Amino acid sequence: MPRPLAPRLQTERLVLDAWADADEAWYGDLVAERSAAAAARGEAATPRTSGRPGLEARLASIATLRGTVAGSGIPLYPIRRIHERDTIGYCGLVVGRSTPAEPELAYELFERVHGHGYATEASVAVVDAARDAGYERLWATIRVWNADSFRVAEKLGFVRTDRPEPDDGRGGTIWMRLDL
Repeated sequence: MPRPLAPRLQTERLVLDAWADADEAWYGDLVAERSAAAAARGEAATPRTSGRPGLEARLASIATLRGTVAGSGIPLYPIRRIHERDTIGYCGLVVGRSTPAEPELAYELFERVHGHGYATEASVAVVDAARDAGYERLWATIRVWNADSFRVAEKLGFVRTDRPEPDDGRGGTIWMRLDL
């Protein structure tokens, strides 16, 4: 089994580190933005897209996310811009539809920061850390309508697979693989 990833990663513009209770506000905003985008696509609400969660739910989510960085070795990090001193989303590894030995790369950023290379920069840091930790393969599952995520994954060297994923009503999902 690979070693745990570092609790903190840094790039030229970004720091990926531990979650804090203060992250609940921006995290709630990100979930609200995700929910509005899903509704605009005509998707039925799910627990992940049912609007801005209440304070108690946001804090519970933060506690769970904190554990991914502190203890699991498969971290999902907040993405913090160094110069702007703000948080713009998250990036890291998740088990999701995969396995602990071959986790998925996951990232979600506020729409206002799309197109500036932050998702790619954060993802490169996570992929490099995963490689250094001894992971041999990562996965990404991307909805067919998510052109931005396909561009990021392809820049990192992910390739599309024929692995089937049933459409759950939110658009088909493409499995992508990166052999490290």
